[in-house]
Amino acid sequence: MTKLLLPGSTIGIIGGGQLGQMMAMSAKELGFKVGVLDPTEDCPASQVSDWSIKASYDDDKALEKLAQQSDVITYEFENVNAASLEKIQEIVPLPQGLELLKMSQNRKNEKLFLSQLGLPVSPFKIVNHLSEVSKAIEEINYPAVLKTCTGGYDGKGQVVLKSQDDLEHISELLESGECVLESWVNFKKEISVIVSGSQENDYQVFPIAENKHYNNILQLSTIPAVISESCQKEAEKLTLMIARELAFCGTMTVEMFVTPSDELIINEIAPRPHNSGHYSIEACNLSQFDTHIRGILSWPIPEIYLHKPAAMLNLLGNEMKIAETLIFEKPDWYFHFYGKKEIKKDRKMGHITILSNSLKSTIEEIKQTKIWK
Repeated sequence: MTKLLLPGSTIGIIGGGQLGQMMAMSAKELGFKVGVLDPTEDCPASQVSDWSIKASYDDDKALEKLAQQSDVITYEFENVNAASLEKIQEIVPLPQGLELLKMSQNRKNEKLFLSQLGLPVSPFKIVNHLSEVSKAIEEINYPAVLKTCTGGYDGKGQVVLKSQDDLEHISELLESGECVLESWVNFKKEISVIVSGSQENDYQVFPIAENKHYNNILQLSTIPAVISESCQKEAEKLTLMIARELAFCGTMTVEMFVTPSDELIINEIAPRPHNSGHYSIEACNLSQFDTHIRGILSWPIPEIYLHKPAAMLNLLGNEMKIAETLIFEKPDWYFHFYGKKEIKKDRKMGHITILSNSLKSTIEEIKQTKIWK
């Protein structure tokens, strides 16, 4: 994309969840019109957009309509049809491109990309059958993780293998298609590094988040991550290497493990803003959504800085009632509710960001609310 887009232009967003909602809000603040395509009626992003199209992500006619009514297109998550997006690229710019999208949709391609760049990943093997898993285990050893190459999120589409007995539970996973067998990483921390850039190859890295998961779903992010300065610099360096190699526009995220010896292992890449970056709305000079919109518009992105340390906790369906009572007890907390109509257990319904003078005290304050049962 060479044309610089100015306020009054239209941004089309594929995907209407909370990430699309927050993208739309950033775009509206800058004076842009926003259209959304999503299969769900009254999805979160449509609630803050100018217009919406209710259709599936692989509906070529609907995608073409979105493209024709937009000056630029972006997507909010990776489960969109790359082949369909290739067609609409002929109508409207897609600054994020398709290379990272295709790679993030297939763990095999992602692992090969990272290893070919010489970046640190856990030992892995591509497997299709039980006999191949048994053979690969001889080299990788237990414990290991078997993951589907395509699909899967929040811990779905994977099985942890601790011993030969666990091989009894992987037939369904193998039947779904090609899989990646990875060596288990003995890590002490999980971190995520968010980077944003424009077409001028101008990249800015956000303060690194330290993440804790429960049942494979992000529960809490604290910022800045408590890691050594050398570890921080290395994490930023690895992330910038990936972004520059892909000439990526917008916001992307690299999830990493920190080992007990302070080595980094890259877990996966998300070609979009990330759950762990929601803190940036209140805690930084620009949010990950602001920089995403600037990136796809070819606007310059300033250096990102942290106003204050922060904690961000996800609100799942089973935590909504307690969260609603906390509105009146915690006036200095920042509550975000996504407007999803149906409350479900483990469904992401919102998040809370807390600016903190002491992250240790803030985490204890969160625990005292008993929001985590």
